[in-house]
Amino acid sequence: MMTPLALIAACFLDLIFGDPEGFPHPVVLMGRLIAGLEGFARSITHSSQGRRLAGIMITLFLVFLCYGLSLLLIHGAAGIHPVLGWGVAVFLAYTTLSARSLHQEADRVKRCLEQGRIEEARRFLSGIVGRETQDLTEQEIIRAAVETVSENTSDGVIAPLFYLLIGGPPAAMAYKAVSTLDSMLGYKHEHFRDLGWFPARFDDFANFIPARITGLLMVLGSLFLNLSAPGALRIMRRDGRKHDSPNAGIPEAAAAGALGVQLGGTNVYMGAARPKLHLGDPKRPLHVKCIREAVSLMYASSLLMIAFSVFIRFLLSH
Repeated sequence: MMTPLALIAACFLDLIFGDPEGFPHPVVLMGRLIAGLEGFARSITHSSQGRRLAGIMITLFLVFLCYGLSLLLIHGAAGIHPVLGWGVAVFLAYTTLSARSLHQEADRVKRCLEQGRIEEARRFLSGIVGRETQDLTEQEIIRAAVETVSENTSDGVIAPLFYLLIGGPPAAMAYKAVSTLDSMLGYKHEHFRDLGWFPARFDDFANFIPARITGLLMVLGSLFLNLSAPGALRIMRRDGRKHDSPNAGIPEAAAAGALGVQLGGTNVYMGAARPKLHLGDPKRPLHVKCIREAVSLMYASSLLMIAFSVFIRFLLSH
């Protein structure tokens, strides 16, 4: 469990430093391990059932490994000195948060569009979305940026804060393992259908509660940003289940309602076009400033979650 001060310290580290380039981030290490395990699993499995079983084993192994190592590091450091244990816990918690990096990546896309550098905008966007970006129009780039900021408000900020609240850094690191597995193996593509089946289902389970908390926080956050809180609530309730993900549609629909724009539509993944239902009503056209508004909504939702988490931890500690 984390003290209120430790949680605030971790959030401040994320706001100040984000994800520095060249930093040996735990998610990068997870990604390398997953890539190695995937290659090994494919070399020894030759059936659909075998690959599904391999996906289950990879997921459980990585989740328990990340949880156990985090717990070991914190307790080992605390055994040397309590302050060192506190520092390690704060550092691990910080690495699970990505508000600053999400802001920076979205802002790069926004600045390129404002300066008419659409090719660069496509290139920067490709680093934060799974869809193909090379042929996207300006409106489609804006839509993709708003969608990914909205979805990652849940995956990259609210969900880690939720798991930090209920289980401390080990639980948050285990969650990041699940999220990373899904991002690498959970594609709806023939190549990943079997190996990625369990990671995708596990990710759906892990994000079920955080996604709905995120949607509600976006409604509340809209009140402080001169956005439409009634619209966020109405569209979230109406369109939140239209997404092919049981979770991503909740924050995306809430953001669409808050901003008064329409999200969704056809995206291309690995050369295949995949149509998606629309979320929200096109009360106004997508504009570059919508990216800034989505980022502001992310920060407002995050601050509300931090305040709620600190309040709960304060009550439990007394």
